[in-house]
Amino acid sequence: MLIAVDDSDCSKRMLAYLVSHERWCGQGQAWTIFHAVPPVPHRAAALADADRVEDYYASDAERVLRPVRTFLKRHGIEPTFVHKVCPPAREIARLASSDKFDLVVMGSHGRGAAGEAVLGSVVQKVLASTKTPVLVVR
Repeated sequence: MLIAVDDSDCSKRMLAYLVSHERWCGQGQAWTIFHAVPPVPHRAAALADADRVEDYYASDAERVLRPVRTFLKRHGIEPTFVHKVCPPAREIARLASSDKFDLVVMGSHGRGAAGEAVLGSVVQKVLASTKTPVLVVR
């Protein structure tokens, strides 16, 4: 399973849902936790020191992944963790379409979805861009 996370409440509820159902975390289930670090705008990155920008990316990923790592370890789940600096929907869809995953799991709204009426824009883009089944947890 490819499990896309950010620091939203929906991501937290999605993880809680998964660990509370044995079919998702039972024997033989392999989890890959993915977090997309949004790229710093090009002009801002050009003005900053490259090491500072890299530190920002690393600290953002760690801020999101550390509590996920702790939560899953408490439940006996040791997934693979991946983060990448990229637009999230495009990379989630690319990974999902790589034939390495049988299922993509996402929360219905991320931290940037305040204006979306039904589903978050990242979820909508992933659903439109991949043939891999997607489980959306609200």
